[in-house]
Amino acid sequence: MVVRRYFSLLRAGRIPEAEHVIDHYPVRQVLKSLWTGSVEASADGDEASGSPAADEWEQDLSWLGELDLADFHRGHTGSHVNVEITYRAKMIEVALGFWVRPTDVGWVVAGPATAW
Repeated sequence: MVVRRYFSLLRAGRIPEAEHVIDHYPVRQVLKSLWTGSVEASADGDEASGSPAADEWEQDLSWLGELDLADFHRGHTGSHVNVEITYRAKMIEVALGFWVRPTDVGWVVAGPATAW
């Protein structure tokens, strides 16, 4: 599935490749939302936590390896898919939304949008 491939590339830090898998929103916005909903949300607020500082999330992408796909939910029209995400095996509050839409050359997966 295209969504799994996109997410696999993100987790591996292969951002330029992930950008070409789907008709997408800016990956930076997706990464920032995933960071906020996972690492930042689980940090206890002190520097001793071992988590990268908020301004380092773009330079050190190692935290992406601790994210995983959870449940997929189809929208009532069948053209929308929401994907729940886990961080260190715990569900986070951020989900990714993808749309499947027809084009002149076939079907395209667009997104993701982030939902809280």
